[in-house]
Amino acid sequence: MSINSFNKVQFVEIDEHHDGQRLDNYLIKTLKGVPKTHIYRIIRKGEVRINKGRVRQTTRLKVGDLLRLPPIKVGANHDQAIDVKRLQYLHKAVLFEDDALLVLNKPSGLAVHAGSGIRVGVIEAIRALRTDLAYVELVHRLDRETSGCLVLAKKASALRTLQVDFKQNSRKQRRLHKYYLALVKGRWKHGERYIEKALNTEARKHGERTVVVDINGSYACSIVKPVKTSQQASLVEVKLLTGRTHQVRVHCMSENHPLAGDQRYGEPLFNKEMSSMGLKRLFLHASKLAIHHPISGQKMEFEAPLPSELATLVDSLF
Repeated sequence: MSINSFNKVQFVEIDEHHDGQRLDNYLIKTLKGVPKTHIYRIIRKGEVRINKGRVRQTTRLKVGDLLRLPPIKVGANHDQAIDVKRLQYLHKAVLFEDDALLVLNKPSGLAVHAGSGIRVGVIEAIRALRTDLAYVELVHRLDRETSGCLVLAKKASALRTLQVDFKQNSRKQRRLHKYYLALVKGRWKHGERYIEKALNTEARKHGERTVVVDINGSYACSIVKPVKTSQQASLVEVKLLTGRTHQVRVHCMSENHPLAGDQRYGEPLFNKEMSSMGLKRLFLHASKLAIHHPISGQKMEFEAPLPSELATLVDSLF
């Protein structure tokens, strides 16, 4: 259901495609053009109800629930159509698809979802391009500048199963394997190295949210292995055993090997050197991902080739 505006109360019965979905995520998708602040306001004021009862934004929908939606008017400035033609390249980014999953090779520069100052992300683009899909949601996230393997779920049951796997993955409980390729400053001399440093993902620097190594932060573990090295830079493969915000970038920086093109945690002079060689983005690529299929349980592996602009730089350096 897509709603631009309506002047009376409407009731919607939740079907199997939206079973288990959070109320706020459902409304953001359904009430296209309505600002998120307004959606959260009508939930908070009790104007949105399920089975006649007040609900929270985190309430999970169930098949058969009767959802009450209040009258909503959307200003013309909010009702902006997504330019589908500009997003056609995403059709070529599909690495795998079946009834439950859609795996993409996400390009750098495209956020995974809309947000402050970002009108269209991967999820909005896919919904606009793939009108045949009754349901599609992000399973996990990648930074805007990071390219590579990104998993979306085409069923609510698949989303729930995979989100548990991503959230609970650890050194002791390995439900999935995530590998990144990164270019870092200097020669990596540590060999294969386990980096276990807790991260505080809520720290502030100059008023902006940042991530810092902090013994009181959340446990984080990365395994870094050199692939190619030189005195100037090293190509490393990073296996993540946890999935903290900016984990690869901060762990490598904490070992005095900041990532190339990293404007937040990087080293300006090194970034300038790499820029002179043609690097115009963060050199971080989610190259491989191994998961268990949420329906069959079968182990599946996906690999996203290194983007041409990164591969060209690697050839120049090594």
